[in-house]
Amino acid sequence: MSEGTPNSTHFGYKTVESDQKADLVADVFHSVAAKYDIMNDVMSFGIHRMWKRFTIESAGARPGMKVLDLAGGTGDLTAKFSHLVGDRGQVTLADINDSMLKVGREKLRNKGIVGNVNYVQANAEALPFPDNHFDIITIAFGLRNVTDKDAAISSMLRVLKPGGKLLILEFSKPQHDIMRKVYDLYSFKILPKMGSLITQDADSYEYLAESIRMHPDQETLKGMMVDAGFEQVEYTNMTDGIVALHKGYKF
Repeated sequence: MSEGTPNSTHFGYKTVESDQKADLVADVFHSVAAKYDIMNDVMSFGIHRMWKRFTIESAGARPGMKVLDLAGGTGDLTAKFSHLVGDRGQVTLADINDSMLKVGREKLRNKGIVGNVNYVQANAEALPFPDNHFDIITIAFGLRNVTDKDAAISSMLRVLKPGGKLLILEFSKPQHDIMRKVYDLYSFKILPKMGSLITQDADSYEYLAESIRMHPDQETLKGMMVDAGFEQVEYTNMTDGIVALHKGYKF
């Protein structure tokens, strides 16, 4: 599914040249990296921890597995996977943004999580890993920031082992009108003010709210995964579809 014209794409509600989006998104996350965890808790009233816990449970990671936590940011999922895969396993925290990687690495090391975790700065559209390498890939709240989502999904398929599983946790479309109205009010009126108060950066949080609205809805994303070659694709709505977890397998 392309966005805009062949040489343009969406940055929130703005149309920009495709080759500019990565830099614009990078600026957003350089700006918010230091306060990212605090803002996640405040923005979601802590519910993001429940969404991530469900994702971990759905992944079914076992000792010895190789896991890619893509767009892994400050490492919430990586920390959990590190314990689950154990000394014989390996977790790769990959993110395109160097500032987010540094925050994640420092946070995990401060928790004593070392040894079976490595850190890679990587673009989801062209992952620098061998074919058939990972047992599990997760991407949590990162796909909507990718310029070419189809390329990213195909790249994830390539680096998954046969029998491997992809889980995409992402903001999606609320299922009921009342929730949509409340969510719009919160996203566009309250969220930027919170961003301004906590990070002194309202613009970045305006972009994040807009990027959620431009992201494919549940059925569209499911179709994109099927088109890329994933099988048994299904999704689970959480919090009335404000967030959805998509899951698919490579066979």
